[in-house]
Amino acid sequence: MPEVSGTTNRLAGEPSLYLRQHATNPVDWWPWCDQALDLARSEDRPILLSVGYSACHWCHVMEHESFENPDIADLMNRLFVCIKVDREERPDIDAIYMRALQGMTGRGGWPMTLFLTPEGKPYYAGTYFPPADRGELPAFSRVLVGVARAYAEERDKIEDSARRISEFLAAAPERGERSVASADELAAAVASLVSVMDAEHGGFGTAPKFFGTLSLQLMMDAGAGSPDVDALVRTTLDRMADGGVYDQLGGGFHRYSVDQIWLVPHFEKMLYDQALLADAYAEAWRRYRDPRYREVALDVLDYVLAEMTAPHGGFHATQDADSEGVEGKFFVWKPAEIDDELGAADGALVRGFYGVTDAGNFEGANILSRVRTIEEVADELGSSPAEVRERLASARTRLLARREERVRPVRDDKIVADWNGLMIATMARVGALFGREDLVAEACKAADFIAENLWSGERLFHFYAGGETRVAAMLDDYACYGRACLEVFLATGEARHFDRAERAANALVEQFADPDGGGFFSTAADAEPLVARPREHHDGATPAGNSVAAELLSRLFHWTGNEDYRVHAERAVAAYLEEALRNPHGGAQLLLAATRVRVTVVVAAASRDDEGAVALADAARRHYHPGLDVLVAAGDDAGPLPPAAVGKAVVGDGARAYVCHDGSCHAPVTIAEELTALLESIS
Repeated sequence: MPEVSGTTNRLAGEPSLYLRQHATNPVDWWPWCDQALDLARSEDRPILLSVGYSACHWCHVMEHESFENPDIADLMNRLFVCIKVDREERPDIDAIYMRALQGMTGRGGWPMTLFLTPEGKPYYAGTYFPPADRGELPAFSRVLVGVARAYAEERDKIEDSARRISEFLAAAPERGERSVASADELAAAVASLVSVMDAEHGGFGTAPKFFGTLSLQLMMDAGAGSPDVDALVRTTLDRMADGGVYDQLGGGFHRYSVDQIWLVPHFEKMLYDQALLADAYAEAWRRYRDPRYREVALDVLDYVLAEMTAPHGGFHATQDADSEGVEGKFFVWKPAEIDDELGAADGALVRGFYGVTDAGNFEGANILSRVRTIEEVADELGSSPAEVRERLASARTRLLARREERVRPVRDDKIVADWNGLMIATMARVGALFGREDLVAEACKAADFIAENLWSGERLFHFYAGGETRVAAMLDDYACYGRACLEVFLATGEARHFDRAERAANALVEQFADPDGGGFFSTAADAEPLVARPREHHDGATPAGNSVAAELLSRLFHWTGNEDYRVHAERAVAAYLEEALRNPHGGAQLLLAATRVRVTVVVAAASRDDEGAVALADAARRHYHPGLDVLVAAGDDAGPLPPAAVGKAVVGDGARAYVCHDGSCHAPVTIAEELTALLESIS
């Protein structure tokens, strides 16, 4: 989709790709700004707020059908002050009005279409509206006329409704008092997740299916040892990796599956999904030791390195679903294309393995998905699994090269602080786990880029695009970036990353803490005033900022002994624990932060590449303990250490590992097997 051509509106100069994509609409769009709000108040015109993002397929559909339609645009311009918002640029605005949408309609999604009073109070809401009546969906033009008429003729009713909705948005959640959940409560939370799972195909519910990555992590953690829970987790991970929701050629996951069997995705790829899923598959490898999970985790991160990594450091936000105006066109195949590239023998092998047929499985073409195992194909061909695997790998490389000749989906190049935090943390952790120094190096480079380009004084910015930093950072940015810096410190031993983690933690406590109820607001105390000051404690596509902040502060208390960190972490957990236990699918990250026993392994050695140190660190990292931090502290200047480990040094010859928890360290061990046994005793 072209960004800008011909006559343009006010969005042409915006740094957001999504806004610039609407710059040629005949709609008189405003970005969210004081001038637009002042205009609405001065002319007593309601506001039409449209929220979406660049990789959103249905956002593009509504744009083409309605925002590019001169007659519909004329209605919009005459009746409303029209404001377009990129949810990735302004997650604070998105969160407030998404909560309003869900409260008013019982559902959410994008494009999000709201009608507001000139004061920004919502009084009518929906998502996608078609240009003409379609089933139960009214035509957008009818909605525009009806909503504008109601504002003009039923003002008292509209203002009363807007007032009640605004009070709902501003209301503080009911708070609890305790910060610890019992084993029985965690078991009940896992049972609640199990009750809505698809035993045959994996995942939660029927269709559409989102990944539920954090819920899977909670099940691996709190449900560890239960064969039934493990079976459901593994079925989900296996089916997702086999399905069309996973890009079988290029790596990386699409956004979600529109069906129950993980075959047909919405084809956009989001940075945060890659971060959360690569981390989950790596954790599953530690839990189950299935080599496929290691393969998927690394394939996802290799996709990110190839497609979503900025040369200067940092990771791009999204890859679009559409190319040449058609959803999924870049990713699907006809049988003749495969045979033309691979020849008859390898073409037949690939078509059989990935379920390619003449009829196709998606609008006459084929989404690749694994319908058979390598062992099944090897038995049929009379070959070894190794030979089949080699032929498939070669075919994948050739088909990927052929695919690169197609028109590529648009990539949104902006660098979003919280999403980068998620990816940096995953890349550092997975790189250290599997000995991929290139992943650790890229995580370090990205962390440095954010520190050097998105920090100004003591403040962080939310995103970087076109050489500019824009929008004051929110809670999620500080929490995710702080946690990322802690992970990079563990992977590299470089103290500057630990200092940045503390800097982010101190800023989030100072700027976001709720002094009355505990926990944290989503926006800083001095942020732009909106219709409500949002708090977000439910996990969505990304983990809730309150939950990540609680984890970061809890870990930093373990590393520093700073009581202020502990108090704020416990207050954040206490504020939302009861609700997380009632709704574990929305509170999984908080339950993970609250229940993981923090254990640190400090490997003291003369150098980080000492063979003994490497063996001890590898043994610790590969042990399944989700609350485990592993650091190789090399040389005399080992950098920050937990209080209990300060002063520990190499005794005699060779490296030694100190296992520290509950404020003390066990006697050092020098043999990997002894370290594993010790960790098992405190898991």
